[in-house]
Order: sequence, then C-alpha cells, then structure tokens
Amino acid sequence: MALTSRIPAPRIPGIRIPGTRIPTVLQSRRRLAERYEPHADQGFFGPGSVTWKVWSHPTSVVLGFTRSVTIEHLDPNLAAAVVTSGGVKYRPRTRYGRTVRYFAMVAFGATEPTAKAADVLVKVHTKAIGHDPVTGGTYDANRPSSQLWIHMTAWHSILYCYEKFGPGPLSAAEEAQYWAECARAAELQTIDPDTVPRSREEVRAYFAQWRPHLATSEAAQDMVRFILGLDVALPQDLPRWLALGSRPLLTVMRAGIVATYPRHVRAMFDVRQSRAVDAAAILANRVGHRVLAASVPLQIAFLELLAPDAVAVAAPVLLDLPAREPITMTPREAQARYGFDRPDRAHPDLRARQHERVFGQGVAPSDEGLVESEAHIGPMATSRG
Repeated sequence: MALTSRIPAPRIPGIRIPGTRIPTVLQSRRRLAERYEPHADQGFFGPGSVTWKVWSHPTSVVLGFTRSVTIEHLDPNLAAAVVTSGGVKYRPRTRYGRTVRYFAMVAFGATEPTAKAADVLVKVHTKAIGHDPVTGGTYDANRPSSQLWIHMTAWHSILYCYEKFGPGPLSAAEEAQYWAECARAAELQTIDPDTVPRSREEVRAYFAQWRPHLATSEAAQDMVRFILGLDVALPQDLPRWLALGSRPLLTVMRAGIVATYPRHVRAMFDVRQSRAVDAAAILANRVGHRVLAASVPLQIAFLELLAPDAVAVAAPVLLDLPAREPITMTPREAQARYGFDRPDRAHPDLRARQHERVFGQGVAPSDEGLVESEAHIGPMATSRG
C-alpha cells in the first residue's frame, strides 16, 4: 500500500514528497481503512450516538479543544495546577497530543483500554496537588468539583463550536441525548454523575453558578496567550515554509476561538477583538471546516499533523470501520468487568502518600503514574517534534 524510501523524509501529512508513501489526503477511504485496526468494541456510545456525531466533526480538533482548555484556566485551582506542573510550556506538543488522545478514547475508544487509561489518569492527577497562590487554599486535580469543571468546559465547548462553525444546532432530542451521554462519560472521572447538568438550561445554570468563583492571574493570562498561539501543537521539525504558510490559518482559527468567548471571559483573559473581526472569523472558520468535513482523508491528515497519537483512536470511527464486537457499555459496567475501581475510590493509598509529601513534608509529589501513563495516553516526549 505504501510507497517507501530508504531515507526517511519529514512527516508532512497531505504533502507530496518524492520517494515517500502516498500522502494521506490522496488515499482512498478503502486504502486508509487498511491502515487502521477496528476497535475491539463500540465503546461507551457507539454508532448513532450524538457524541460520535459531534466529537468526530473537525470543529472539535482545534476550535472546541482550545476553547475548552483556555476557559478551564478561569478556575484558579486548575490554573495553579497547570502553571506549577509546567507541562504545557516545556512539552506543549506531547501535552496537546496526550490530551487529544484521551478525549478521543473517551468519545470513540474501546471500553477496556479507555477504562484503563481513566484509571491511570487518576494516578497522574495525584501529582497535581498543592497550594493555590491566588485563593490561598489548596488544589487537587482529582477533586470532584475540579473534574466537573474540566468535564463541562470540554463537552460544552465541543458542542458550542460544532453549532457555531459546523452543521448548526442539534435537534431537541439530539441535545437531550448529548447531555445524557455527557453524564455517562463523567463516570470515567472522579465526578458524581448526579451532579452533571443534563440540559442546556442546567448547563447555563452551572456556568452562572461558577461565575463568582472565576479568577485570573498574570500566570493564567500568560498561559492562555501561550495556548492561543496554536502553533504550540505543530511539530517542531515542520519545514520552515510550511510553518510560515500555516500562520494565516492559525490566525483565522485563533480569531474564531476568541469569537466564542463571552465578553466577561475576554476581559478576564485580557483578550480584545472587534465585532467585525468576530464576524469575519466566524464566516472563515465555517467555510474552512465545511471543506475539512467533506474529506475524511483530509481530516485524518489534519489529525496526523497535530495529534498523531490520537489518529489510531479516531480514524476507525471517521472511516466507519465496524468494531470487532458490536457492543457498548457504560463506564461503570466496564469498570466492574475489567476490575477497575470507580475513579472517585481509586488508588486511595497513592493519593494519601502524595498528600503527605506535599502538605505534610512540604516536598514535591512523586512522578508515580506518569511513566505508566505513556503506554495508555501517549508519550511524554517525542522525537517527532
């Protein structure tokens, strides 16, 4: 299937380089289907789910994802955890790729590997604890309220960008199903599913309730500006001509993301953009994502460029590859079947040890869980840029 060369060439999905394999964007769906293994089962949602419909649309990859991870920083506890870890700045490429891969696993992945990844993520989050310099309190990434904030900003932002830049609003029945599926996905986190909003009105009430608790610091604003640069997700070894050529596209996408922010969020981020630029960015992103949505090979090439470790998870769904077993189950069912504790009850000894290190001994938390996570969520470092 692939045309290969003895000398490896730079990985540039969709760009023809003499002597390399046929670029992804020029391959047929049939040929692409030969490159990927079908999932063991249909995961937690399956064909016909609104989650698959919304999360598989290309508006989720950059626009929805970036909107989510920037708005998350309005929670000072979360911002303190992100800033203290430093991962976003010293390894932005792999931090982006690992997060996109995990989101893709939750939406599309088979039940056992996704349940395992969620279990390991609880271990990873035991490291994200400490003192919050903004509030004077403490932060803990496994705290249910923090996990719910992350969960809701993600599911809301993905849907918001789907409606704003993609096909448009869901039907009333589809939206009800979407929020029910959102609550189901919460079972993979330390969240109490009963606290998850299940309608647009409840989602609005949730964010309104959170508003008095929102805050930004100089460090949080700096992190948001860094993420909004968008080029942090590009491979470091991308040819200069392609990096330069991508700047107008990144500028348009960045303006589109800012156009989704409410005025109070822009003020807190210290981000300014006129209504005229908002309107132009919305139109340009609608056109661009309509073109992207029309070509599965182009979508896969786009994902190969930005988050290659997520491709094997998303591609089988984008290509409509039937799962080996046509079954779905809830996360609770999967946790029981595969022997994992519920996330809110998982790894109490590790959590206690980390708490004692940080709050008792005043030393840094251990890296326990990080190495294990590489096999399930993606590498911490990469030679691919």
